[in-house]
Amino acid sequence: MATISLSKKQREDLLKTLKARFEHNMNRHKDVPWPNLQARLEANPDKLWSLNEMERTGGEPDVVSHDKRTGEYIFYDCSAESPKSRRSLCYDRAALDARKENKPKGSALDMAAAMSIELLSEEQYRELQRLGNFDLKTSSWVQTPSAIRKLGGALFCDRRYDTVFIYHNGAESYYAARGFRGCLRI
Repeated sequence: MATISLSKKQREDLLKTLKARFEHNMNRHKDVPWPNLQARLEANPDKLWSLNEMERTGGEPDVVSHDKRTGEYIFYDCSAESPKSRRSLCYDRAALDARKENKPKGSALDMAAAMSIELLSEEQYRELQRLGNFDLKTSSWVQTPSAIRKLGGALFCDRRYDTVFIYHNGAESYYAARGFRGCLRI
């Protein structure tokens, strides 16, 4: 897939937004210096495009860790609720194709692939929840093991009663309050 590049103004605006969020949420990335992160972002315009897509669809991406082994910075969608423009989606293309009536606008996996990001895994979702309280009113699809998916199911998570829950549903289901959160390594 050909990546769309951002204009100079779009890059500047995105970096300004990311820096403001970075500075406002230092608890998410205590040991990450902004100048190092900014240099990495500027050196990866394709990843900037993906971050812009995360931002454009309501994800409020922020860096949550630094992989010292690979040097990569890891971004998650950190919006309080599941990103608004990524809701009402079934889990994947097979689920979308299986629906005969009342098809949703798309699937979480297809949209994530189009943005060049990945859905959070259950483990990553739990890591995100250690940084704050997310999905108090919504829920988010997470990566589903193939054994569950082969049986027609898919997994999603949310936070209720000060506890993170993992649930299952038919992969073809979709709800106005269920979307997905992404992960991007840069």
